[in-house]
Amino acid sequence: MIAFVSGPVAALAPDTAVVEVGGIGMAVQCTPGTLSGLRIGRPARLATSLVVREDSLTLYGFADDDERQVFELLQTASGVGPRLAQAMLAVHTPDVLRLAVAQGDEKALTAVPGIGKKGAQRLLLELNGRLGEPIGSHSAAQGVGSAVTSSWRDQLHAALIGLGYATREADEAVTAVAPQAEAAVAGGASPPVPQLLRAALQTLNRSR
Repeated sequence: MIAFVSGPVAALAPDTAVVEVGGIGMAVQCTPGTLSGLRIGRPARLATSLVVREDSLTLYGFADDDERQVFELLQTASGVGPRLAQAMLAVHTPDVLRLAVAQGDEKALTAVPGIGKKGAQRLLLELNGRLGEPIGSHSAAQGVGSAVTSSWRDQLHAALIGLGYATREADEAVTAVAPQAEAAVAGGASPPVPQLLRAALQTLNRSR
């Protein structure tokens, strides 16, 4: 198992970072939150989880070991593969997911793309007791989902800056997708940061 990768960041894409390790570029699948903390040319250390399939080897990267552990624990639930587990961590922090499971919060789980009401109910049953207790008091104090709702602009802006866009371009892209985020909030869901990032990138590509 590849436990982590460490080295300068060679490239960034909407869902991938390339880290140079011993002269080899390692492509690592990451959430927008993790990508937002990376900068091209700067050193990085990502905790990783290698997912082996018959036709592929995919390396998933995380900001810390706790996030990686939750990623792997989520996949012990039936129907949860690496992509859905990563989507859950793109929307919620590990502690927010722990709180959601502990409190039986269906709404928090249905905020994740690909999880419906029945799926959320099943996951709450299967994950109960598996993720452990919340580690950070900050997340616990804010409550399930509120941290993501209040910071989607910052997450999205930081991700765009990390991808090499100018501050002005990032500001304009965030403003362009704000109605989509506000619609999600009005519907009782957390703004879907991964989808907002893709929409923001499409807006930037059209303007060039």
